[in-house]
Amino acid sequence: MGRLPLDQVEAFVTAARMGNLTRAAEAMHLTVSALSHRMRQLEERLGRRLLARGPRGVELTVEGRRLYDAVSAPLDAIGLALRRATPRNDRSITLSLIPSMATAWLVPRLPAFLAAHPDLGLSLQSSTHVVDFEREPVDLALRLGDGRWPGVHAELLFNEWIAPVASPALLQKHRDVPAAQRLAKLPLLGDPADRWKEWFAHAGGRPPAQHVAHFDDTETLHQAAAEGVGVALARLTLAEPLLRAGRLVLLGRRRLPAGFGHYLVYPERSLSHPAFATVRAWIMEQAAATATR
Repeated sequence: MGRLPLDQVEAFVTAARMGNLTRAAEAMHLTVSALSHRMRQLEERLGRRLLARGPRGVELTVEGRRLYDAVSAPLDAIGLALRRATPRNDRSITLSLIPSMATAWLVPRLPAFLAAHPDLGLSLQSSTHVVDFEREPVDLALRLGDGRWPGVHAELLFNEWIAPVASPALLQKHRDVPAAQRLAKLPLLGDPADRWKEWFAHAGGRPPAQHVAHFDDTETLHQAAAEGVGVALARLTLAEPLLRAGRLVLLGRRRLPAGFGHYLVYPERSLSHPAFATVRAWIMEQAAATATR
């Protein structure tokens, strides 16, 4: 059979880890078609099916699990050795964050930073998967959680808050409803974490028996509220662009802690990167301004 092509093995391992061909292709900077082609070549070469494809992604077959267990660790070791041997670009730094955080919080603040630091290359990796600093050439990341991640530094930027929001058009349509009765009379949208029960327990009142619509993605939930579908219990950081543009308005001044925060996360090695201090200082400055609003 000869040696297995490394690019095909890498495609297989990446797809197996992410469980999704689209995300795996993005991580490898390939099209989904190119990644699928590499996978087919590997399966044809071995004469066995390695991944089972379904509506929610891909899963390892029994044969795929055996191969993954045998090759994933050696492939990681090769990747780590190559990264250590590659000369570092001291004026370029890579930041990983989820797409919704990039769109809502970071990108609107980028122009001023890039204008002030024209010689610094900032590479943004927008992905929903949690970056693995040991395997990926990423210098720092923005993460949402409780700050307890082993083997990395985690600095709290600001806590997340939730509150009901609606479109001006929806409020105008129901303008005869008193403000105190809005949540009881207006259509409510189900949120990803089902926090309405907690909200009503905190603010008073009774949650509806069912929502007019339910969304499992926060960004889609916010957009639905902006289109006037109903009232959303929004994550205020991610809803900031819509609130700033006037497409959403807050229903009252009450807010509820979301129970998690936004963190700047980085491995020990990033402390020696010449551009790290500059980027960190800027992110912390922007976070401080966000926390005080």
